Amino acid sequence: MTIPDLTRLGLQPDRSAPPAPPAAAPPPPAPPVTATASPAAAPPPPGVSVPTPGQPLVPEQPGLPGRPAVPGAYSAETARQDFPILHRTVNGRPLVWLDNGATTQKPRQVIEALAAYYSAANSNIHRGAHTMAREATEAYEAGRAAVAAFLGAPAPESIVFTRGTTEAVNLVAQSWGRDNLGPGDDILVPVLEHHSNIVPWQLIAKETGARVVPVPLTPEGEIDQFSYGDLLSSRTQLVALSHASNALGTVPPVREMTALAHRYGAKVLVDGAQSVAHFPVDVTDLDADFYAFSGHKLFAPTGIGALYAKPEVLESMRPWQGGGNMIESVDFGRTTFAPVPHRLEAGTGNIGGVIGLLAALDWLGSFDRDAVAAYEEGLLRYAQQALATVPGLDLIGAAPDRIAVLTFTLAGFDPATVADWLDRDGIAIRAGHHCAQPALAHYGLESAARASLAMYNTSEEVDQLVASLRQLRQTAG
Repeated sequence: MTIPDLTRLGLQPDRSAPPAPPAAAPPPPAPPVTATASPAAAPPPPGVSVPTPGQPLVPEQPGLPGRPAVPGAYSAETARQDFPILHRTVNGRPLVWLDNGATTQKPRQVIEALAAYYSAANSNIHRGAHTMAREATEAYEAGRAAVAAFLGAPAPESIVFTRGTTEAVNLVAQSWGRDNLGPGDDILVPVLEHHSNIVPWQLIAKETGARVVPVPLTPEGEIDQFSYGDLLSSRTQLVALSHASNALGTVPPVREMTALAHRYGAKVLVDGAQSVAHFPVDVTDLDADFYAFSGHKLFAPTGIGALYAKPEVLESMRPWQGGGNMIESVDFGRTTFAPVPHRLEAGTGNIGGVIGLLAALDWLGSFDRDAVAAYEEGLLRYAQQALATVPGLDLIGAAPDRIAVLTFTLAGFDPATVADWLDRDGIAIRAGHHCAQPALAHYGLESAARASLAMYNTSEEVDQLVASLRQLRQTAG
């Protein structure tokens, strides 16, 4: 599907490219979401612009994202212009943000969309009888349609908004898992996984009598496909795996693993937290039953994410949490629930977060995603070669298919010391177990340092990282 025409909502700038063909049975036109006059509005925060009355919430930015994507063209320097935080200093040095596996920075288009929403359009959604409620609902549901298009999902109704990947996985475990897991059932989980894709399955397995079965790794940090095939059986009800590892960068063959799991009648949940910012995703092509991601790792705000589920699977899922928004009617004798996805979205959602996510997807969509992926792949190769010149540095994991995650140890220095030293030079990395203790234990480690790259990082920043690590090594004599 394609992203619907959101210009009528004032939430996307017009594009010079020809418009996509209209979807079948389009919704009726709605008035644009624009700013309205306020008799005593407080001034905006420094460096943040808000719309004047009648101005769209996400104004067109000439010459910057909002333009149509140019096939094959990508410039990290152009992207960097949109990130105010990348132009600050830390400890007197220019910031080098290499902690993108933990969270990405936000372009000004996202920051301004949030400011515009809260300054000019804030309202609760659904069932509102006034103009601003209708406008906010239109924007919120436009965000759902945009996520569906971004993931290649068949319809917006297959998207459930969550706080992020962790909540999405827990939602599947508690809603689908309670009805489909029982004694003797297996849940296959690779050793590669983030804790958020391990612990929820341990919890529901304990309640239902199912068991979590780890799938081992190869020495290179790939999922052992021979072991995976051997572990699959008629007992397997679910395979939970990441599309890209946050600790090793490994990109497993998700489509092939999914096809094999389906031969045994198992469902497949894919953790896309680390993948969506690095390469295009098509859940229909993957044939995933569930796919989850977090907005804050996709240049969007924290506290917003999404779960995709196949329509027939989603329709079968019981409510996990009860409250407003997820019901049709309530009395003390009987409660009826709203259709999906709303029955899985109890309470007031993160409306501002959805607005920010919509702006982030629009910003990212202004670039050729394949060109971005090719740029990151080249930057990864450059970083691998550059880090190999640092004495005593060992890179962890050597999977050939990977995203730009560089986890390493430095002989004679614990990871926290490495991170602290780099911070003095304005370089932000992460140190610790990275919420992936089984993956690190595979290499006999309890902690490691991690530099994770994004589309706005440059080879010059890699050079600064390497130079600072070399200086640290020299302090050891």
